[in-house]
Amino acid sequence: MENILVIYYSNKGSNKYLAGKISKSLSCEIEEIKPRLNIFLLFLMNIHLGIKPLKNRIEDFNMVILCGPIWMGKLIPPLRSFIKKYYNKINKLIFVTCCGSTDAKKDEKFGHGLVFKEVENLLNDKCIICQAFPVGLVLPDNKKEDTDAFMKTHLNDENFKGEIQERFDNFIKKINVMR
Repeated sequence: MENILVIYYSNKGSNKYLAGKISKSLSCEIEEIKPRLNIFLLFLMNIHLGIKPLKNRIEDFNMVILCGPIWMGKLIPPLRSFIKKYYNKINKLIFVTCCGSTDAKKDEKFGHGLVFKEVENLLNDKCIICQAFPVGLVLPDNKKEDTDAFMKTHLNDENFKGEIQERFDNFIKKINVMR
C-alpha cells in the first residue's frame, strides 16, 4: 500500500473541501499549507514570502497529493513554494485543483491545462497525475457561464454530486489502482 499525504492550500474553501474528501476516501493524512503572509493581493502580483514548515516529513510518504486553486491561469505562490521547498523530498506527486476553467477552455490563457504543464515541468517525472475539478460542474446548465454564480459557488456536500462526483470517484479509483 502507498503511504499518501494530502497537502492543500485553500483561500475560499473549495480546495480544502476537496482535499478533505480525498483524504477521507483514501484514509490518509492531510495537512494545510500555511503561507508566512496570506495576502491575496501579493499573490496576484506573484510576491510571496514562502510557507511555514510542515508538521509531516514529506520524505516519509510514497505519494503526495497537492491540492490547491488556480487563479487566473497561474500556479499560485503557496503551491509553487511547496514544490520548490520540498522538491528533493517528494517521491511522487499528484496535483489536484478545484478551479474555474472548464475542460473545453483548459488550454486557453486562464485554463488549468497550462498550469498542469507548468507543474509537470517543475516536477519532471515526479508528477504522475494532474486532475481538475472545475467548479462549473456543480452549477446548473443555465448558470455555467454566469460569472457571478461561479464566484459565489463553493464545493460542499450539498452540491458535490452528478458529474463532479463521478469524476471524483474515477480519480479515487485511479489512485487506489496505484497503491
